[in-house]
Amino acid sequence: MDGHDTDDSKQSTADMTIFVQNLLQQMQSRFQTMSDSIISKIDEMGSRIDELEQSINDLRAEMGQEGSPSPSATLKPKEDTKAADASA
Repeated sequence: MDGHDTDDSKQSTADMTIFVQNLLQQMQSRFQTMSDSIISKIDEMGSRIDELEQSINDLRAEMGQEGSPSPSATLKPKEDTKAADASA
């Protein structure tokens, strides 16, 4: 009778091992699918950001503003004021 219990135990262990292996394979497959989906969405988002950046640059060009006003343009009035104070 002990030999029969040992065979059942071995079969149960083998069945459990197969079940766990199948479960791990399914999980790996699902994670791979999700990973591929995430990478695809990130690539798509990158393309959209590039398109948005190009659209912004096009709008700036249409408005005649290639970027924000330069800091030197905002400093000139201050420099003029300093120059006027120095000459006075």
